[in-house]
Amino acid sequence: MSEHNYLSLDSSVLYRCNQKHFDKLLDKYSIGYTQLILLTQIYESEGISMNELAVRGVYDKGTITKSIQRLEQLSYVRIENSETDRRAKLLYTTEKTQEIMPDLYRMRSDWFSHLSSNISADELDAYNSVLARLVEKAREYSTELDDEGVRFYGLQKLTLLDYPGNMACTVFTGGCNFRCPFCHNRSLVFLNENDSEIANEDIFDFLKNRNRILDGVCITGGEPLLHKGLKAFIQRVRDLGLKVKLDTNGSNFEKLKELIDEGMVDYVAMDIKNSPEKYAMTIGLQNYDLSEIEKSKNYLLEDHVDYEFRTTIVKQFHEVSDLKKIGEWIKGAKHYYLQNFEDHGTCIVSGLGEVDADTMKQMKETVRPYVENIEVRGLKE
Repeated sequence: MSEHNYLSLDSSVLYRCNQKHFDKLLDKYSIGYTQLILLTQIYESEGISMNELAVRGVYDKGTITKSIQRLEQLSYVRIENSETDRRAKLLYTTEKTQEIMPDLYRMRSDWFSHLSSNISADELDAYNSVLARLVEKAREYSTELDDEGVRFYGLQKLTLLDYPGNMACTVFTGGCNFRCPFCHNRSLVFLNENDSEIANEDIFDFLKNRNRILDGVCITGGEPLLHKGLKAFIQRVRDLGLKVKLDTNGSNFEKLKELIDEGMVDYVAMDIKNSPEKYAMTIGLQNYDLSEIEKSKNYLLEDHVDYEFRTTIVKQFHEVSDLKKIGEWIKGAKHYYLQNFEDHGTCIVSGLGEVDADTMKQMKETVRPYVENIEVRGLKE
């Protein structure tokens, strides 16, 4: 095959000419080329989910969310919650859209006729066949890139609390393999379709502007170790001269060990959800195998990296006797923090409560014989 620029200039020119042509024609409807593509997809697949629309067009979530919000504001699209999946947003066209669709199809047909006026049917068939194969390869590669990246849904620009002794920012990854009823990051666990991702490059632009002020970056979630691209992300953070603190539930020992062994993280905060007997209930799963938790916990106890264990105390899940069992389980730990539950209205399960100050103090004293340093966070005197 002779060398050609079909993957650079030609494809770019075709796309931009399409955009320029349709943006001019569609101005009367207050939409542009991207909205035309999205409206057509929704019209031809009424009830399509926002996620499926993003997958079809290889759009990032932020682009889809903004575009759909714009179409909804213009009354071209209505959004409904799925009855079978509470995370899904289903899209439907309105009467306003249905009235203009014949004109939109005519625009597309006229433009295609113009472009293909000097091309034979056989040539078009050959072009479409090759294009389909190119698109398939491109989609495969895009999917691989998504799988290798880190998906962020939040950025706290400054914290003096999350990373002991350091001025840091906190980034929040999406997705978790636990379903702790008291988790206050519900949206990070279930990833609603209208939640916008924060591009990795936007985070690094922020870090480059603040790396003289910040000492480090806290990576939390969700569960960060679910993301294949976490190591590469951390390396870029370290290249900026910043420390890294990792929050984890300890369910992926090999990835945690790899990051520690290679000196990628400076501090690890691992959640100890409850005593071993009540672990599955506390994380919202049935018959959970604790082997990964056990290995992660033991490895941190070997003091390969600065670390802390922490437990969020919830009235409905924790008793003083549970804390004695936890103390025995993490015996020899350097730092252990008890955090009293706070209901922010964003938990997976509603109606949960905190323990009183006397109970928390009793829990603290129960654990004290087993750990070097124990402190209480969030205690209301």
